Amino acid sequence: MPKNQYRIISLGGSIVIPPEGFNIEFLKKFRELILKRVEVGEKFILVIGGGSTCRKYQKAAKESANVTDIDLDWLGIYATHFNARFVGLLFNGRADPELIVNPTKKVRSRKSILVAGGWKPGCSTDYDAVLLAKTYGAQEVINLSNIDYIYDADPRENSQAKKMENLTWDELRKIVGDKWIPGANLPFDPVAAKTAQKLGLTVKFAKGTDLSGLKDVLDGKTYQGSLIK
Repeated sequence: MPKNQYRIISLGGSIVIPPEGFNIEFLKKFRELILKRVEVGEKFILVIGGGSTCRKYQKAAKESANVTDIDLDWLGIYATHFNARFVGLLFNGRADPELIVNPTKKVRSRKSILVAGGWKPGCSTDYDAVLLAKTYGAQEVINLSNIDYIYDADPRENSQAKKMENLTWDELRKIVGDKWIPGANLPFDPVAAKTAQKLGLTVKFAKGTDLSGLKDVLDGKTYQGSLIK
């Protein structure tokens, strides 16, 4: 990897704040892992999702009033901004205080950690991560979710769902479809998948709470998860 190349990590909001509440031990260890890598010269852009916080607001809005998909998307975007601000503060000044909200605009910074939230309606932070890879010249995105693999069906609804360790973008797009739906619980944003395929990006998909697995991903070792390219 070229020197001074930012690595893109898309961290699902439900990893930052699970439905049952904050996992303080995870947050401490994630912070420690990133700071250790920074000490040896690595640089990161952390893209933070809205997760269950976003979906709770969206559910309440839909049940309380007649809201549009654009309204629901903005709720999700605001949730990512709050989550991202929270994550940025954990690094005690080591992260740039400017929150990236436009992934097509390169931020000039001397900091080794940049933090990003959602951009605009019609996509998720998966898409923002893909655009950030393009903007900063990265060849891969590390996607950390609350599941360990991408499956050919939702494993919570289908006990016969099969995990997919290696898959092409065409195979992924058959699973996620082509249309973005606000609050959809998909392994990867359909809009992001289409764009990543055009850019020829590699996405390494892994369980976010497995920090030993994340270390393996960062070190280029075999890891437990899915590889999309």
